[in-house]
Amino acid sequence: MTGITITAKDLRKTFGTPGKDEAVALDGLSLTIREGELTALVGPDGAGKTTLMRLFAGLLKPQAGSLSVLGIDVLAHPQAVQDRISYMPQRFGLYEDLSVQENLDLYADLHGVPMEQRRERFARMLQMTDLARFTDRPAGKLSGGMKQKLGLACTLVRSPDLLLLDEPSVGVDPLSRRDLWAIVQQLVEDEGLSVIVSTAYLDEAERCAKVFVMDRGRLLAEGAPEALASRARGLTLTAASPPGLPARVLQARLMDARDLVIDAVPEAGNVRFIRQPGGDEAAMQALLGDIPVTPREAELEDAFMMMLHQQEGEAQAGAVIEPAPVALSAQDDKPVIVVRDLVRKFGDFTAVASTSFDVARGEIFGLLGPNGAGKTTTFRMLCGLLPATSGHLEVAGRDLRTARAAARGRIGYVAQKFALYGNLTVRENLEFFGGAYGLGGKALRTRIAETAAQFDLDLSAPSGSLPTGYKQRLAMATGLLHQPEILFLDEPTSGIDPLARRAFWRTITGLAGTGVTIVITTHFMEEAEYCDRIAIQDQGEMLVIGTPQAVRDEAGGGARTMNDAFIAIVEQHRARRDSGQVAA
Repeated sequence: MTGITITAKDLRKTFGTPGKDEAVALDGLSLTIREGELTALVGPDGAGKTTLMRLFAGLLKPQAGSLSVLGIDVLAHPQAVQDRISYMPQRFGLYEDLSVQENLDLYADLHGVPMEQRRERFARMLQMTDLARFTDRPAGKLSGGMKQKLGLACTLVRSPDLLLLDEPSVGVDPLSRRDLWAIVQQLVEDEGLSVIVSTAYLDEAERCAKVFVMDRGRLLAEGAPEALASRARGLTLTAASPPGLPARVLQARLMDARDLVIDAVPEAGNVRFIRQPGGDEAAMQALLGDIPVTPREAELEDAFMMMLHQQEGEAQAGAVIEPAPVALSAQDDKPVIVVRDLVRKFGDFTAVASTSFDVARGEIFGLLGPNGAGKTTTFRMLCGLLPATSGHLEVAGRDLRTARAAARGRIGYVAQKFALYGNLTVRENLEFFGGAYGLGGKALRTRIAETAAQFDLDLSAPSGSLPTGYKQRLAMATGLLHQPEILFLDEPTSGIDPLARRAFWRTITGLAGTGVTIVITTHFMEEAEYCDRIAIQDQGEMLVIGTPQAVRDEAGGGARTMNDAFIAIVEQHRARRDSGQVAA
């Protein structure tokens, strides 16, 4: 019989001052986790997943409750637990000036790994992570996916009895995410390692033996993925988007019918959705009209979305932010972004090779690629934050070589890491960014009031203490404060739960409907389905540009989803490159 790794009973953890600014992170939570299994913690932002992980690791103490980890009372003996576990937090601390090997050596020293054990352990970790060729490379020169794998290798320089991974795949591309999970599953299968992972990806949670669904510090449900998915059985369908109607428009129509539809998301040119149990059949027929609908198998994400929507406060968590009108220039028939033979070099390294494309007004254009593909460099050049080495780049009718400041005044930018000042209030952040965009006086005060109402923001709240979803809202608000014609979004939903992502994309769909042009990078391939067109880059080269359907077609018959298509296109290109069919 399988033993028990963790037993938690009535855990309560709060932060702040009781009766004043107290925030409840865990509210009487109890659970039991078995050993030798892969276990997932899932839940929306603020559910308490990271707090629970830190309690497991003995880094925090609860105000109430009991917690046993590996048979040890972690509240009484945290060091005894820490001696037997490995914990990889969301922002794992690599030393970027040190090489891959030096990082491994340092963490082995910190964990007291005997010298005679290191050679075998290092060799195994380097082989599993495919980093053996890069031992001399500084960690700061690795791609995001390689950094994540090095972080995992450093976490595992000793052989633990329990591995804790807090959202290990946030910010990494599908190829790196696949490789990371292959390593984790190999550890479970080969070493019988107990692994607990928190994740925002429901497809990752489906790989686990057991899933715990959390919300606002409480446990909503637990069980095997297939058992949880069965909660949505008979309610999950796919609507075929008619020709000429973007899937995101049909999705928005379904999402707005809250009395009939629980959730909807574009997939492979169609829209998969969950209907409300007991919903009015005639009203559903009127909503869909002649659009064909077919049943589909329920997935874990379906059950997850149902549970979240059933919770109190659903309206606020998934609130649709209505876009404000934007005054657009009259050049509606011309592309708002024109890129011709764009090149960016850093010394001898070519980050972006000769790249050309246009973006039309009101288009949602997705820029995708593996970590290190050159998309962030391309993105920064489009925003006027980085000069091109050569080529022509025109944004909002302005040549970025000669009129960069004029172009910047007509674009908004939301950075990947939410470039907010945490020690400032929401109002102070909006005032600062509004001033940076040239707003002032009554105009600035009016726009701050309008934007705060639009995004449901508390102007007096300290920005640093906002939940992740509301930090994202504030970042969006700062980018839209001056009502730009073009909005650049650099991985804006990284680490955001599915509920918040749905609300975010409903807002983006509305913005595009007003004529605002959206250029976005993302590692969530499902989000590419919202785009009118997408471009996939790798190693500085543009591999494909087209509609989501055209990209799936380019990938071949085996690509059912955009995730499949992305992996297939990148791997096909790399195989041709390695065989000499594509110039290096």
